[in-house]
Amino acid sequence: QVQLVESGGGLVQAGDSLRLSCAASGRPVSSDTMGWFRQKPGKEREFVAGITWNGGRTGYADAVKGRFTISRDNAKSMLYLRMNSLKPEDTAVYYCVLSWKSIDTIPVVIHEYEYWGQGTQVTVSS
Repeated sequence: QVQLVESGGGLVQAGDSLRLSCAASGRPVSSDTMGWFRQKPGKEREFVAGITWNGGRTGYADAVKGRFTISRDNAKSMLYLRMNSLKPEDTAVYYCVLSWKSIDTIPVVIHEYEYWGQGTQVTVSS
């Protein structure tokens, strides 16, 4: 079993930056694809960004490309999401996810990720 715990969310103004962190525990995650999803109020969860096991590949949703950067530190079992130039439409609960089946790919669909954190709220005011 893997436990994922997000942190770093909060209330910011449009144009500000935030860095989300995700701490993984329970077993090593250095062989797994990890990523971030988000859920806006009244909407379904959507893919934000993903990263393969060694950081060799990353993928982003079009809405965040060029503003968000995903990274990981396997030695610390940590995943990060640096969010720059935040917009009110980025307001959502952000979830850390892990896919142990995705050896070197970055799925963008919910059911491909077996483990989810509890989420951290990001609110961007205009």
